Amino acid sequence: QVQLVESGGGLVQPGGSLRLSCAASGSIFAFSTYAMGWYRQAPGEKRELVARITNSGSTNYADSVKGRFTISRDNAKNTVFLQMNSLKPEDTAVYYCIQDRITRVYWGQGTQVTVSS
Repeated sequence: QVQLVESGGGLVQPGGSLRLSCAASGSIFAFSTYAMGWYRQAPGEKRELVARITNSGSTNYADSVKGRFTISRDNAKNTVFLQMNSLKPEDTAVYYCIQDRITRVYWGQGTQVTVSS
């Protein structure tokens, strides 16, 4: 079993920045082996992929966040990050960390990000 714990969410003004972290733990797993990612879900909306990073470090982003968000990983600390800059009110959502093991995807509990003045 894998546990993913997100942190770093909160309230920020438009144009501000936040850095989300996701710490992975559990028995018999190799964090560096798997792709990691961030999804988000706004009220009344479908959950959407925000950013993904493969085990080799390749990244992809939703068009809406390209140039503003950066995903990275620290395999030594079993942690994945999402640096969010130039935040907009439409970025307001619950952000979820995922570990993609192809045959199964593990989800964190989510962290709220609210962008408002």
